[in-house]
Amino acid sequence: MSPYTQWITLIWMTLSGAAMGAVFDSYRVLSGRFRFARWTVHILDLLYWILSALFIFYMLYESNRGQLRFYVFLGLVLGVCFYFWLLSVTTQRFVVMLIEIINRFIYILCRIFNVLIIQPLLGIYRLMRALVIGLWRLVILIGRAMIVLLRPFIKLGWWIIRPLVVLIQTKFPKPRWLFRVWNWLQRWWTRT
Repeated sequence: MSPYTQWITLIWMTLSGAAMGAVFDSYRVLSGRFRFARWTVHILDLLYWILSALFIFYMLYESNRGQLRFYVFLGLVLGVCFYFWLLSVTTQRFVVMLIEIINRFIYILCRIFNVLIIQPLLGIYRLMRALVIGLWRLVILIGRAMIVLLRPFIKLGWWIIRPLVVLIQTKFPKPRWLFRVWNWLQRWWTRT
């Protein structure tokens, strides 16, 4: 293997170690911030290490066709140490800032959704409800007024056709259910 390939592999492994440290810090900040359940933390740790191993093997394969040498481990250790020495605090602050920006963005989107969609829909619902209730009350008011206004004419009409009804009741056999309905209507009418 040429020295050029060895140096390229060392550089890639150093960058890969730094990337592993950045992902680990990001994961640590996110798990502390969102307080995952204890059992999920173990699964996420395992997933992190599996993905890190796959990433390292992929980078190793791309840089020197998968040959495992001492400088590969040296590059990983140098990358991780360099990252934790210089970039760890900055990455953690950046992730916290990014979480705050995303939270603020989601809050703004929720407020916009509330103002543009939820509140108008609630306003339309309240308006429709008020209109339906108002119309129903108007119909009831008109119905009661009609009953009061038409009651003398209905009583006059009943006074006129009552002899005919009595004659029909005496001449023809009465179905009992019709008689019950008729009595109920008479009682209801006299109550109103």
